[in-house]
Amino acid sequence: MIRFVRHICLRPRRTRWQTGDLDRQQAATQPGGGSPSRRGKGWYREGLAIGFTFLLRGKATKGKSEMKKTVRGINPASKPSGDGCLECLASPKGWWLHLRRCAECGHIGCCDSSPSQHASKHAAATGHPIITTFESGEDWFFDYEKQAMVKGVELLPPHSHPGNQPAPGPAGRVPANWESLLN
Repeated sequence: MIRFVRHICLRPRRTRWQTGDLDRQQAATQPGGGSPSRRGKGWYREGLAIGFTFLLRGKATKGKSEMKKTVRGINPASKPSGDGCLECLASPKGWWLHLRRCAECGHIGCCDSSPSQHASKHAAATGHPIITTFESGEDWFFDYEKQAMVKGVELLPPHSHPGNQPAPGPAGRVPANWESLLN
């Protein structure tokens, strides 16, 4: 599909050949001639008030702008699955040190220092490689496949567990010797 866009200059300008510069008279009417501020390409004279721009959009380019905004493994529309590790909350003795959020589906799991390591198990089971922190005051993304920090995007809130939820947590389930049980 070809779309024509008409550009109109509201401030009239004098053309180069009207300035009396004989060296520039030919340049203003040649391909690529005229002012460098006018991109230096195509047939034009500086001060031309109306021009046309062709925007080509075919099947091959359709939707490319939307694809550039998305990052592999990150779904900005995903919501957190809860305010704690799903598997730890389902287990009567489950607890965590820190929480991680799957950037693809929003699954909340416990970190790799926690005894159960549900966030990394979720990534391995589902193929969702990128996680982000679910702790207040932190803002980072990690890719399990690359084993490196990666640039992320803004995800839907909330971005951390509730402020009254302790770490380690949940309250009442953390054993007294929790530090010796960390990985």
